[in-house]
Amino acid sequence: MVELSTEDRLAMRGKAVVITGATSGIGLVAARELAAMGARMILVARDPARGAAAMEALRKAGPEQRHSIHYADLSRLDEMRRVAKEISQAEPRIDVLINNAGAIFYQREVTPDGLERTFAVNHLAYFVLTGELRRSLEAAPAARVISTASEAHRGATLDLDDLQSEREYKGFPVYSRSKLANILFTRELARRLEGTGITANCLHPGFVDTRFGDEGKGAFATMFRLIKK
Repeated sequence: MVELSTEDRLAMRGKAVVITGATSGIGLVAARELAAMGARMILVARDPARGAAAMEALRKAGPEQRHSIHYADLSRLDEMRRVAKEISQAEPRIDVLINNAGAIFYQREVTPDGLERTFAVNHLAYFVLTGELRRSLEAAPAARVISTASEAHRGATLDLDDLQSEREYKGFPVYSRSKLANILFTRELARRLEGTGITANCLHPGFVDTRFGDEGKGAFATMFRLIKK
């Protein structure tokens, strides 16, 4: 874990931080650490049981702040927009937006919007939430947008004529392309935000033993689980 100075920790006190995918794994750890620094956490989650457990952890880590949670299925465009509207109405100022929710799917699935699920969850949710919350981000003196990407992007290429992976579907290559999309999105977002006071960055979080990828079946999914251990 990165050691932060006392000044850095104090700088987070009272900051409004929106984070997706914070009910388990690195998202939960990040939310808990930020809460311990005094940040006020606004979670976006899908599962009510895990959401309740995450909120309890935040109350223990940062009891002085009124943390909150919003529920949405980030594979669906209407849910992305609905939860963004809810958050923007509740949070006229957002200091940090952390786009962290993501998944790998070993079989191709299509959302009710007709979108390939990896593309929807791992990329479009970042794109839509960031755009819909921009006004609240602009209200902060120096807001940050942070997106979880991955070293898995290396070697990936985007076929703009087949973003929905209809021609061929393999779980890890499709995941890798979604992470490349995160990086390209961040670079363009940073360019468009020049002069606004908002910064945009993405990161590779490292290869860690979380729930990520545990629901898959088959040889690759089994190998993935073993490597994590």
